[in-house]
Amino acid sequence: MAAYIVATVTITDPVRFAEYGKAIVGLSEKFGGEAVVKGPVMETLEGEDVTGQRVVVSRYPDAEAARAYVRSAEYQAAAKLREGAGTVTLRLLVDPA
Repeated sequence: MAAYIVATVTITDPVRFAEYGKAIVGLSEKFGGEAVVKGPVMETLEGEDVTGQRVVVSRYPDAEAARAYVRSAEYQAAAKLREGAGTVTLRLLVDPA
């Protein structure tokens, strides 16, 4: 079953956050991931306004591949680079189809 990581990102220090971005370039692909969509929230249609927050959706072959990406030593090292430069929330969704 396909799985998706949905990341919501609020950047507070773009220069420092860019180091994290550089460190993860191509990393999800090593775990079978592919970017589906990424970009800033353009409009909040319902609920709390998050305009300007960034959203990244990546597709993986299954939930274990998605988990392996996040648990990898490479990702964990990269995540340390963004400390104090923004907030990231990662959510795992599984397509039951």
